[in-house]
Amino acid sequence: MKQQFLVLGSLFFVLGLCVISAAAADEPFRPEAGKFPPLEKAHAYRGELVFVDHANRRGSVRVASAGTYFRNAPQPFALLPYGIVRYHGAPADLRDIPLGTVMHVRAYLPPDPELSAVPVLPVNNKEKTAGYSGLGVAPAENHVLLLEDEPSHCQREGLVWKLKELELSKNNEGLIVAIREPKAGGDGKTGEEKLTFDAATRIWRGRESLTPADLVAEGIWPVSGKKSLDGQAVLLGITWKPTPDGVFTRFHISDIWLDEPATQRAAQVQTEVHKAFIRSRWMPAWVDDVEYGKFGRATVTATLFGGMDPSLYADFQKDSQVLMNGAENTLKHAGGAYGPAHMASKGPVRDVTRSSGEVPLGSSGIQIKFETDLIIEGIRPARIVRVRPASWPHVQVPREEYLGDGSFTHEDRFPTPSMFPKY
Repeated sequence: MKQQFLVLGSLFFVLGLCVISAAAADEPFRPEAGKFPPLEKAHAYRGELVFVDHANRRGSVRVASAGTYFRNAPQPFALLPYGIVRYHGAPADLRDIPLGTVMHVRAYLPPDPELSAVPVLPVNNKEKTAGYSGLGVAPAENHVLLLEDEPSHCQREGLVWKLKELELSKNNEGLIVAIREPKAGGDGKTGEEKLTFDAATRIWRGRESLTPADLVAEGIWPVSGKKSLDGQAVLLGITWKPTPDGVFTRFHISDIWLDEPATQRAAQVQTEVHKAFIRSRWMPAWVDDVEYGKFGRATVTATLFGGMDPSLYADFQKDSQVLMNGAENTLKHAGGAYGPAHMASKGPVRDVTRSSGEVPLGSSGIQIKFETDLIIEGIRPARIVRVRPASWPHVQVPREEYLGDGSFTHEDRFPTPSMFPKY
């Protein structure tokens, strides 16, 4: 009997440790300046992207919960300066993501609440229930390290959607029963989901762009009624649309990728979009160290931010010429009225080093040492900068993507109607 109590006592102790460990993993975490925060400390949630302010790298997500989804008020978020966006399994900017896309979020408390570009909430807000909306629909963790759509999330986690059954009704719309599980096979712990689709759902096969009507014409899908899909492994793009019949949290399929060539094609296209964007806006980084010399000379060490295509990093070569300009936490260029190159510090790259250890998300693991004969005020340790190899195009950035003449204040971060021109 005594031995049984010892065994039970040990079991409760282990279970207690597991509960404490799980709770610790989801404790509110606030990133520190100059340090990339660990992904495991981030609070995870997902929801529909309903608003984007791309120039200020912020937006709003309707957070999914067990409640009545349509009642959930959109919750603002801001991307951290080193925050990464992924779309179709490739690097992206907020402007690339269609509204309505369901996104997976990994986020923290604001690093500095006084400078937050979105509302600051009580640190325990994710533990609160909001009426019919349910628990955790307004997390205080609204500063995002990783924002990714469904196919990007599945590829990073090694998951696929396995299609179980199809039910097609009129107008080429209907329901698909599916389960998301590891590629190697499920553990039986994940429940099936019913997802809607309609005539506008895009179906990708190799280089073909198809619709449900095309699959019906080929005899792959029935004209109407149910059909077993035998666990066909695919990737899904997921959105949300209002649903009938009192179903409040049923998601919608925007895209189906049927095979690997189709998946790779989508990623390739999005990668090229993002590469062109970064070459025109410059690579973001933060300053690790500045060694000051005489008469304005300085040697700057900076870490390039992560999440970009490798070909962009390859352009940072030893002895190549680069330009470095100060930037704000939203990555807006400083003093860009005459173009970001006008006030930028210029000079050669003296060294490029790559981390040999594990690189945290948000960092590229690549550090450059850059020498200039005219250091500008915005280039200081822990400050955000943008860097351009001289081989990248010299272009101007639009007015909303650079700071003004010094009259800008952080109180301008929530624009009022006065932001619009007077006619």
